[in-house]
Amino acid sequence: MDTDFKPAYRKSLDSGALSNTIKKTGTLLGDCTLCPRQCHVNRAEDETGICNTGKKARVSSIHAHFGEEPPLVGTHGSGTIFFTHCSLMCNFCQNWDISHEGYGEEVSDRELAEMMLALQERGCHNINLVTPTHVVPQILAAVEKAAQKGLNLPLVYNSSGYDRTETLRLLSGIVDIYMPDFKFWGKKAAEMTCSAPDYPEVARAALSEMHRQVGDLVIGKDGLAKRGLIVRHLVMPHDVAGTRQIMRFIAKSISPNTYVNVMSQYHPAGHAWKIPELSNPLSASEYRKAVAAAREEGILRFAG
Repeated sequence: MDTDFKPAYRKSLDSGALSNTIKKTGTLLGDCTLCPRQCHVNRAEDETGICNTGKKARVSSIHAHFGEEPPLVGTHGSGTIFFTHCSLMCNFCQNWDISHEGYGEEVSDRELAEMMLALQERGCHNINLVTPTHVVPQILAAVEKAAQKGLNLPLVYNSSGYDRTETLRLLSGIVDIYMPDFKFWGKKAAEMTCSAPDYPEVARAALSEMHRQVGDLVIGKDGLAKRGLIVRHLVMPHDVAGTRQIMRFIAKSISPNTYVNVMSQYHPAGHAWKIPELSNPLSASEYRKAVAAAREEGILRFAG
């Protein structure tokens, strides 16, 4: 472990800012507007909206993950906590049982904190919160409890990119590493796949806010990520996602030094088979064209 590194949330814990933020986010559950869907349900009373999550977070699994980006994996893995349900609900989701079918169990804030500490005890290099958008208040309450008991790992916010800037601003000084997707450039694709035509504009604003908070990815002498932005982009068949436009935006409007993972693993999972444009796996040539487009648009740092 880098002895000079201090996670952002520990500084916020010491200053009292973390406690204040927990109070602010906790009140949001009573009339939930955490994500762009803004369902306005009373989750504090276990009413549910799009995300099908009430007062408590639900967790599907926790483990040391060795399939993440190299600066997160290191030698002992990224300590991933997979949250059940999602506010975006893509019809091609490759974790369908978790996001759509709700596989997982409710956990208290204390139990979630113990999960974080268990991952640290196993030697994981970070706490990787997968699909955290709809459970920000629960996460923050757990982080405070875990930090009070010695949690000292970078906190990774691993999201779909469908995040309200208002919610993200509450995380300033708490999250160390943001790892959003940027899924689609066009409204038509976002409407077709997840009934969220506002996704492109929401993601652009979210990435800008994330980068404002943490900047370009900083990798320590040990090869591990400490702070900054990682962007994932899943290349889709027939260029449904609009890869070139996304890469141009990242290079020009975020930073050409953004650490980008151009991903090739698309396959027609979930209900993707119902949509002709998405019913085939990604071809090798389509992926090569996407990577070339990223380079041509000025992206300088790639995962792998």
